[in-house]
Amino acid sequence: MIDMATKHEQIMKYIQDLEIGNRISVRQIAKKLRVSEGTAYRAIKDAENQGFVSTVERVGTIRIEKKEKGNIEKLTFGSVVKMVDGQVLGGRDGLTKTLNRFVIGAMELDAMKRYVGANDLMIVGNREAVHRYVLKEGAAVLVTGGFDTSEEAKRLADKMELPVISTSYDTFTVAAKINRAIYDQMIKKEIVHVSDIFIPNSKTRYLNQNDSPERWYELNRATSHSRFPVVGPRMKVIGMVTTKDVIGNPDAATIGETMTPSPITVNPSTSVAAAAHKMIWEGIECLPVVNERQQLLGIITRRDVLKALQMIQQQPQMGETIEDLISSSLTDRSSGDDYTFQFVVSPQMTDYLGSLSYGVLTSMVIMAGRRTLNELRKGDLIIDNLSFYFLKPMQIDQVVMIFPKVLEMTRRSGKLDIELYTEGKLCGKALLTAGFIDRF
Repeated sequence: MIDMATKHEQIMKYIQDLEIGNRISVRQIAKKLRVSEGTAYRAIKDAENQGFVSTVERVGTIRIEKKEKGNIEKLTFGSVVKMVDGQVLGGRDGLTKTLNRFVIGAMELDAMKRYVGANDLMIVGNREAVHRYVLKEGAAVLVTGGFDTSEEAKRLADKMELPVISTSYDTFTVAAKINRAIYDQMIKKEIVHVSDIFIPNSKTRYLNQNDSPERWYELNRATSHSRFPVVGPRMKVIGMVTTKDVIGNPDAATIGETMTPSPITVNPSTSVAAAAHKMIWEGIECLPVVNERQQLLGIITRRDVLKALQMIQQQPQMGETIEDLISSSLTDRSSGDDYTFQFVVSPQMTDYLGSLSYGVLTSMVIMAGRRTLNELRKGDLIIDNLSFYFLKPMQIDQVVMIFPKVLEMTRRSGKLDIELYTEGKLCGKALLTAGFIDRF
């Protein structure tokens, strides 16, 4: 009998070979490939995670064209259905198409004509003449107010493979939801993941658990690297082997006897920031990249992470995060070796009692600490710990002064004692530690 890993791979290949737009179900795959429904379900979820499959409410699970990350700010019509809790009235085969722009149909049809283009989304109410015209022009339709459309428009939508979607929301709410989604996607686009920078198996080296220690010496001479992932059956990562492991076990017959088992790993969807934190916290310079079945896909090194973080800093800002908004309120008042920062407690920064929110305060202190450490030592860093050991409420419109003081600085870490003052009185004390990302 073929084991589950092989069945999983067969299902994944079957899904990828399907035509774009084909519907998929657990029962259908289980019957077609003679596997259990549990195995079929896990494979479909894996395909969805990899971007080959999408589940649309009231439509089902369908095979889609894998989205390129570079176009992540573009939404599909299927995404719009989820966003507005919509119902697809026709043109389901067009749900995987990418939305170009959306147009609000709050004008006469003749005036509307010059604004409609291919793959646009017309947001309009119960105006069937508009629905038909827009579809003929190659655009999809979003009907607001919970209205239906004519059978003629539905047939046209199916023929043109352009969806007609109905939602109970009003036009203003729909436009706001789509704008918000595009804005959020633009921020997500700037987050660099391990999948963007890792070195695949084809371009790196690894060892098998049954290899002899001499194989480690061969790879070491060929690459000048000292750390390699160790794989077992079906490329599952089972360990890491280093110079210390090999030299410390001169009598070992195989790599499996010398390796360090159960290594720390990351997956392609892990953010580079999270990978960097693991490397610094654990003091390691190389991490295996694995899939959901712990099979080796490649490696990520500390140098890769450092380059990625530097690249992130050089990218243009595509959208403001909450941290960006908070950071813009923090003013640098430093002079010489005395580091001082200041902000005013605005109404948006407060909790329901009118005091400065603990989350905002934490962000402000971390930003002040980060700026201080970057002045003392250029480079990227990861905050390891922040502990408040004295804290009083800070009110709306109060000016808060932050005074970071260096307690310890080494090549790998920094420690700050941070005091906060309002109206000349001490209102908070904290201890912050950070680790620097360095090339080993």
